[in-house]
Amino acid sequence: MEAVAKLRNCPMSPRKMRLVVDLIRGKKVNQALHILKFTKKEASEWLEKLLLSAINNWEQKHGEGAADDYELFVKTAFVDGGTVLKRFQPAPHGRAHRIRKRRNHVTLIVANKEI
Repeated sequence: MEAVAKLRNCPMSPRKMRLVVDLIRGKKVNQALHILKFTKKEASEWLEKLLLSAINNWEQKHGEGAADDYELFVKTAFVDGGTVLKRFQPAPHGRAHRIRKRRNHVTLIVANKEI
């Protein structure tokens, strides 16, 4: 049985988010939470909240209570590019340089080991 949590329009580039998502993919939930707690990147704060949400979604879906009794793991985790805010910054000789403020969408699926 699995549960899904999605984070949409996170104000961070997908490339930076993927660095942290790659650390937790396939890990057990407790181990992934420890990894995120001690990672010194902004993406880890967003992903920690998302992982806790996915665990809570699994508990709500399963209906019997604590997820600690089941061996939950991060089954799938991926990052897609979101909308891009386009801005301009003045440059020399009357020109303008484009600034792209990227956003991303994260999808996290947790599941228990089925025997």
